[in-house]
Amino acid sequence: MFNKIKVFLEMIKFEHTLFALPFAFMGSILGAITLQGRMPSWTEIGWILVAMVGARSAAMALNRVIDAAYDAKNPRTANRAIPAGLLKFGEVIVFTIVSFGLLIWAASKLQPLSFLLLPIAVFMLVFYSFTKRFTWLCHVILGLTIALAPLGGWVAVTNVVDWTAMVFFLTVALWTAGFDIVYACQDYEFDKKEGLHSIPVRFGIAKSLMIARGFHIVTAVGFISLTFMTELSWLYLIGTLIAAGLMIYEHLIVKPNDLTRLNTAFFTMNGVLSVVVFVFSLLDLVVLR
Repeated sequence: MFNKIKVFLEMIKFEHTLFALPFAFMGSILGAITLQGRMPSWTEIGWILVAMVGARSAAMALNRVIDAAYDAKNPRTANRAIPAGLLKFGEVIVFTIVSFGLLIWAASKLQPLSFLLLPIAVFMLVFYSFTKRFTWLCHVILGLTIALAPLGGWVAVTNVVDWTAMVFFLTVALWTAGFDIVYACQDYEFDKKEGLHSIPVRFGIAKSLMIARGFHIVTAVGFISLTFMTELSWLYLIGTLIAAGLMIYEHLIVKPNDLTRLNTAFFTMNGVLSVVVFVFSLLDLVVLR
C-alpha cells in the first residue's frame, strides 16, 4: 500500500505543488488585508490548502491519463507510472475523481463566489491537457490555469474579483507560461515529430527562450506593480527584486545550444521564487503592518 501511495505521489509530482501554493496563500492574505483589513482565518487557510491539493492532484493525474500514449513514446517520460505499468488507467481515473471531489468539497466551504466560479476552474484543469494537440498557445493556457491559485485564494476570503486580483492573476500566468516554454524546449524534437504544438516547435528554441524572457520581464513589472495597488511596501519590494534576480539567473543558465541545466531552472529556481515572493509579502503585511 505504501509503495502504491509513493507511486501516486510521484505521478502527480506532489512536491511541485510548491509552485502555486505560496501564491494561493499570498492571494488570500493580500485580499483579506487589502479589502477587509484582516488576516484570513486558519479555517480559511485550511480549506484553501485542501482545494489546492485536490486541484493539483486532479489536474496532474488526468494529464497522465490523457498523455499516456505520448508518454510511452517519449524517452524522457516512458518511465512514468502508466506507461511503465506501475498504475492502471482505472486506478488513476478513480484518483482523479476523488481529487476533483476534494476540490469541490473545499470550495463549498469557502466564499459563495468560490463555488460559483468552480466550473471555470474545473474546465481549465481538464482543457489544458488537450491544448498541445492543436495550439502553440498551450503554455499561456497552462499559465492561466495555474494562476487560478492566487485568484482562487483571493476570492476564497473576499468573495470578489477586482483589478488588483486580476493583475496578480495575469502576473502569475505569465510567470508560469514563461517557465513552461523553457521546460518545453527539451521536448522540441519529440513534439515536432509527433505533430504536437508548442512555442518551441512554432518558433524554434532560440526565439522561444526570448519569448520566455519577455514574459518574465512583464512578470517582474506585475509583481512590482502590486506594491502600488495594495498594502505592500518596501519589504515586499525587496522580495520582488530577489525574484527578478532568480528569473535572470534562470535565463542565464539555459541557452539554445545548452539545455543541460534546464531542470535547475525549471524546478529549483521557480520553486524558490514562489516561496521568496510569498515570504516577503507575508513579512511585509504582518511585521510592518
